[in-house]
Amino acid sequence: MEKLMLSEIIGAVRGSFGYPADVEIEDISTDTRTIKPNSLFIALKGANFDGHDFAEKAMELGAAAVMTERPVQGARCLIVDSTAQGLLDVASYYRSKFDIPLVGITGSVGKTTTKDMIHSVLSRGFKTLKTEANHNNEVGMPKTLLELDSSYKAAVIEMGMNHKGEISRMSTSCKPTICVITNIGVSHIENLGSQDGILKAKLEILDGASADAPLILSRDDRLLSKVQLYGDRKKMYYSISKKDSDVYASEVKADSEGISFNIHYEKQKYPARINCLGDHNVKNALAAFCCGICAGMDIDSIISGLADFKPEGMRQNIIRENGMTYILDCYNAAPDSMKASLSVLTQVEVTGKRIAVLGDMLELGKGAARYHRTVGEYVKAAKADVLLCFGDNSNYYIEGACDKGFDRENTKHFDTREELAEYLGSILQQGDAVLFKGSRGMKLEEVYNAVKQG
Repeated sequence: MEKLMLSEIIGAVRGSFGYPADVEIEDISTDTRTIKPNSLFIALKGANFDGHDFAEKAMELGAAAVMTERPVQGARCLIVDSTAQGLLDVASYYRSKFDIPLVGITGSVGKTTTKDMIHSVLSRGFKTLKTEANHNNEVGMPKTLLELDSSYKAAVIEMGMNHKGEISRMSTSCKPTICVITNIGVSHIENLGSQDGILKAKLEILDGASADAPLILSRDDRLLSKVQLYGDRKKMYYSISKKDSDVYASEVKADSEGISFNIHYEKQKYPARINCLGDHNVKNALAAFCCGICAGMDIDSIISGLADFKPEGMRQNIIRENGMTYILDCYNAAPDSMKASLSVLTQVEVTGKRIAVLGDMLELGKGAARYHRTVGEYVKAAKADVLLCFGDNSNYYIEGACDKGFDRENTKHFDTREELAEYLGSILQQGDAVLFKGSRGMKLEEVYNAVKQG
C-alpha cells in the first residue's frame, strides 16, 4: 500500500474525526496482530467478534487512528455508519488512484482457477496483482485492492457471494475495466431462490464497471448465452464448441500431462496448450485468452501465459506418487464442478482402476437429493471403476450411478473419514487414479493425507 493522508480517508468514507487529520497513513489493518506504526485500524464486527473491543489495543500498538461506529475510550476514532462499508469505501478511493486494467471475475464454479489462468496470462505483459486464497468477499476483496502500488500495471480480482447485493458492493469498490462471468450454477441457490436469481446477482459485477468495460461470458452456459445488455457495452463470448462465438476451441486432445487445442479468434487459428486436464479448463483458458485480448496483449504472449499455468493447493491438483495418481479437489463442490472433476478422472491415463471418492455438496437447499443423484448419474460416463462416498447426501451419488448401470458392488458409503481412508488404502494399487472431490466442509484432504501416511 502507498501512503494516504488521513484527511483523504475521512473524505472517502464520509466520516467524522475530532482530531488533527494531517497524518500519513502507511497501512490499513482489520487485525491488531498486524498493526504497524502509523496505520489505520478498522473495527469490523462479525458474528463472534467485535473489532471495537480491540480499538484501544490498536492505539497502544501504534495505530494513528481507528475507524469505528461509535466512540471508544482511549482511541482516536474516525466514526462512520458502517465500518464494513468504510473498508469498501477507502479501498474504492485507493483503487481510483491507479489507471490500470482490472479484471473482475465471478461465477458459480471455476472462478478461482479462471482467475489464476487470467493472472498467468496478464503477467506475461504486466506486473499483475491477484486475489489470493479465498479473499473474494467483502473483507478480503478490499484488502486485496489496498495491496496495489505503483509497480502494478494490472489486477485480477475475484468476487464471490452468498446473497444479492454483495457483488454490487464489491464491484463498486474495485471498478473493473474487464468483467468475466464463468457460469451460472446452483451454489447458494437456497439464498437466491433460482438460477435466474443467481444470474441477476452475478450480473451485479457490472454495477461498478467502467462504461466501456467488456463483459466476457461462456457461450456454453444456458443462461449466460442469453444475456441482454443495455447500451453499447461489448459482450465477448467464448465456447469449447460453438463456432459462432468470438473465441472458440477445436481439436481438443488430452494426454497424461495436459491438453492441446486450437484457439480460433478473428478467423485465425492459434495452437495452445495447458498443463492440466478437464474440458472445463479449456473453457477457463478461453476466458483468459479473451482477457488478454481485451487488455491489448499480443497473442503469442497470451498463449505463453496459458502454458505457464499450473493448478495449486486443493483445486484439481494432480499428484503422482508411488505409481499412483491422486486428483485433489477438495476446496468446494457444486454439480458443475463435480462433473468437471470427474472429467479429469476420465482423462487421466491409468493402468489400474479409476476410483471416485466423493463427499457431499453443501448449501444446495431443498434440491440437494436431486443434485447429488444427477452427479451420480455422471459417474459411469466418467469411466470410474469404484465409487466411494462420504456424507449425509452422498448415498444419492450411488443411487444415481446405479440407475445408469454402475455396478452396485463397486460402490460403498462411509460414515466416517477414518473408515473411508482405511478401506481406500486397502484397495489401492500401483497404476490406480483416485479423485477426491467434495465441499470444503467434508475435509476429504484428510482422507488423502491418511492414505498417504497409511
